[in-house]
Amino acid sequence: MGRICGQTVDNYINLVKLSVGTESVESLTAWQHMRRQQMPDVLPRHVTRMWPKREPEILNGGSIYWVIKGVIQCRQKILRLDEVRGEDGIRRCAIVLDPEIHRTVAAPKRAFQGWRYLKVEDTPADLPKSRANDDALPDELNQALAEIGVL
Repeated sequence: MGRICGQTVDNYINLVKLSVGTESVESLTAWQHMRRQQMPDVLPRHVTRMWPKREPEILNGGSIYWVIKGVIQCRQKILRLDEVRGEDGIRRCAIVLDPEIHRTVAAPKRAFQGWRYLKVEDTPADLPKSRANDDALPDELNQALAEIGVL
């Protein structure tokens, strides 16, 4: 059993993904806003080659946690997984996301390829809404504080 957003949830798992090329939570938000205007349902999504084998657990309340500059900084609730095919005909997974981005307590995360499962007990807590608009710390300071467990 885990806790997210103040409620107890059973039997779900999260994903963690590097947000490559993203400089901040604000730049992730802006990029998703631009891209989602091109989608018929206007929802953000991340397309990946691998389909999660633990789909039922993900769809039972899971979120994708975004690693920006080596630190988990935010998350988005996963709404559904859609099959998409590229021009090459290869089946891919579109992870369809809630547009609301929740800032989290900073947590360092080493670089990795693709996405990974993230157990509920290993996920950083959401920041209180009152802190969501706090000025961001410089990346180096944010990472150093997260590494020593201060954030």
